[in-house]
Amino acid sequence: MTKLHVLLAQAQPVAPAGGPADLLRTMGPLALMFGAMYFLLIAPQRKKQKAHEKMLTELKAGDEVVTAGGIYGTITSVKDDRFVVRIGDNNKVEVGKGFISTVIKKTDAA
Repeated sequence: MTKLHVLLAQAQPVAPAGGPADLLRTMGPLALMFGAMYFLLIAPQRKKQKAHEKMLTELKAGDEVVTAGGIYGTITSVKDDRFVVRIGDNNKVEVGKGFISTVIKKTDAA
């Protein structure tokens, strides 16, 4: 027999580890990483999305906006799923509500 066979023959079998303590040691860091990812990435993105949806619901005719494509214009009318935006003297386009990215100037409520 070679030395390797002797060493393998003398090796004691390792009992399988188990129990709640071992599970906690294994899953604990994974749970901490998921929690950190939630608070660093997911929560701020959801907050930003809610603010954007609120901004879209408050838009009305006369507000100056910028679309996601970078087009500046003034809202002339509001429809159920889109805005009609004037982008020039005689040019109007219909833009989906989700494609308004920024409000430049709001009209006075008075």
